[in-house]
Amino acid sequence: MSDSRKPRRPLVADKRYASKATATAKKKPVKKPAAKRKAAKRKPVRRGGILGLLSAAIRWVFRLIWTITWRITAVVCIALALAVGYFYTTLPPLGALLDGRARGSVTLLDRNGDVYAWRGDQFGGVVTADSVSEHLKNAVIATEDKRFYRHFGISPRGIASAVRINLSEGRGPLSGHGGSTITQQVAKLICLGEPFDPSSGQTEKEYEKACRAGNIQRKAKEALYAMAMEVKYSKDDILSIYLNRAYMGGGAYGAEAAAQRFFGKPASAVSAAEGAMLAGLLTAPSSLSPTSNLDRSQNRAATVLRLMNEQGYLSDEKTKAAQATPAVLSEAAEAKAGGYFADWVMSTGPEFFTRNTTEDVIIKTTLDQRMQRAAEEGLKWVFDNKVRKGSKAQAAIIVMSADGAVRAMVGGRKTKVAGAFNRATQAKRQTGSVFKPFVYAAALDLGYSPNDLILDDAYCINIPGSGQWCPKNYTKNFKGMVTLTEALKKSLNIPAVKISESVGRELVSQVAEQFGIKSDLAAGPALALGASESTLIEMTGAYAGILNGGSSVTPYGLIELRLMGDTEPLMGTGGGIGERVIQEPAAQQLVYMMEKVISEGTGTRAQFGGRQLAGKTGTTSAAKDAWFIGFSADYVAGVWMGYDDNTPLKGVTGGGLPTDIWREAMSRVHKGLPDNPLPMATPAPLSNFAQEEPAPSQPLPVSNEDNGGGSSTGNIIDQVLTDIFGGGSSGSGSQGPTPQGGDR
Repeated sequence: MSDSRKPRRPLVADKRYASKATATAKKKPVKKPAAKRKAAKRKPVRRGGILGLLSAAIRWVFRLIWTITWRITAVVCIALALAVGYFYTTLPPLGALLDGRARGSVTLLDRNGDVYAWRGDQFGGVVTADSVSEHLKNAVIATEDKRFYRHFGISPRGIASAVRINLSEGRGPLSGHGGSTITQQVAKLICLGEPFDPSSGQTEKEYEKACRAGNIQRKAKEALYAMAMEVKYSKDDILSIYLNRAYMGGGAYGAEAAAQRFFGKPASAVSAAEGAMLAGLLTAPSSLSPTSNLDRSQNRAATVLRLMNEQGYLSDEKTKAAQATPAVLSEAAEAKAGGYFADWVMSTGPEFFTRNTTEDVIIKTTLDQRMQRAAEEGLKWVFDNKVRKGSKAQAAIIVMSADGAVRAMVGGRKTKVAGAFNRATQAKRQTGSVFKPFVYAAALDLGYSPNDLILDDAYCINIPGSGQWCPKNYTKNFKGMVTLTEALKKSLNIPAVKISESVGRELVSQVAEQFGIKSDLAAGPALALGASESTLIEMTGAYAGILNGGSSVTPYGLIELRLMGDTEPLMGTGGGIGERVIQEPAAQQLVYMMEKVISEGTGTRAQFGGRQLAGKTGTTSAAKDAWFIGFSADYVAGVWMGYDDNTPLKGVTGGGLPTDIWREAMSRVHKGLPDNPLPMATPAPLSNFAQEEPAPSQPLPVSNEDNGGGSSTGNIIDQVLTDIFGGGSSGSGSQGPTPQGGDR
């Protein structure tokens, strides 16, 4: 058999030594990747001993802190997200947040039914960030939140800056500047979604205070709510809510209502100066309102324009132009500002239908807009033509009918205001000689006659605890025997005091109070000279009582009040003619005496148009107050002039500038009216009482006989006073203040 196996490989010994090249190749190290090399280099070198232990401890602490920190951060972020998510679910649709009225509005109508003023929450309609003027939008952002479009609802930088400012000014970190964004302000405006619940027992003021609380808990909740709003709404949506709900002064809520109220135009048409003024109101809407203080509002607007320029919203040229021509109230806005009269009517009505109404209310008033303009123009004419420029003197006017219906009211030289101090109704001032008619009213009602004689001579009264009090006349001289009419028309002090003491101070006070002077009246003999204080509206109302025949009057401005949409009023007037104070013949004789004041006495400058007019001048001690109150057959008007700080007037008496103001106002009021006669009665002449004198305790008789002047009448009054006080007409040394009544 043949051997078929394959031939075997020859036995050759392996090469025990490789070639030089092969050996070199095997020994060449393999390069590691670059990342591994760097890691190897960074690998710390473990050290032994104390340093190694310390290093390991530090590394462990840092790892522990990091582990705790990121876990806490994760928990906080999750909790924050949950809280924001919760508030997100409570947010209403955008449309439900655009009307920011919390209360109702009040529309005031004049006596003819025409709209005179607005009060309360006025809402002009919904606007959006895109529909308002670009100037207004930019002004709001520049003033309130310049990072509005860059933050997420809160501004850590703004909060840190506010805290720093508060601490530097010595306040708490959360007191004063708040660093709130527009979104946070919106959250506060809607009270974090918590509506007012009247049944909770909380008042609306308490509710509003809670909404604006600045504690840490409230601030934290506000921040969460703001972030939820940022998620729910767009930036322009949030700005739209703000522009609709923010209060901008003058009762206007929202940009549209404010633009219409102040400028008579829509929010889409306001200029840069007007937009800056509206944005400036957001800081302090009540005090900066242009209807309250136009100068202050313009100054604030100039600052807003500067901020707009610094942030690139307005060029240098346009900024200078806007600052050079600041925004002013439109004529329509001035007319609807309401002024002092509207403020007064709102204060006299029931609070739940005026200041705090939740309904839309219509109030018809007694105001006559023609007479209101007449009063304003009369006052302005005198100050423009007869008062030195720069004078800080003030004046007030009231015009009313004989039944107390107020037709015009000016409470100060700035007439187009709202919420200002009303000198016609709020200022209590010494009355001076305008009080004297009530002394004579008491005497006439007892039976005295305007033709009775009284001695004007040196006269003193012993006052227990004070010594002698010796009044003097304004002219520092005496007229001798004068009639009561002459004593009033020349505003003599001594006869007025003698009459007051004769009829009794208590009776004089009672007559004055019943005529409507409710202020506290002086208790001493100076009562007759107007030492008491009263308001212009009280004094004018009291004079209306003289005109209407001797009945008391309660001045009023509200005729009827009804809810919008209703035809039946909820309430009617709360004033008018009241009870009789003095008999009509006595009132008519007093009108006769007061007519002589204007036709022949201290008030001759009041005459105009040949009309029968009656009135009385008044100047108080040191000329701190000057008055003129008078009437025609149709209307009563009162004028007061003085300084708010009681600075004495220089060269001014009641028969001067106040009488000029009265004449200028009343001549305009009576333009086109018929010339009606005054309701006065000429007194009967006196008989001669030389043969038969009446008992001192009885009123002086009135007789139709004229037998030569009746000079003993004055002697009887003097004798009665001598018997009562023991001082009679002795001496002239006074140990007390001497009021200076009378006018020239």
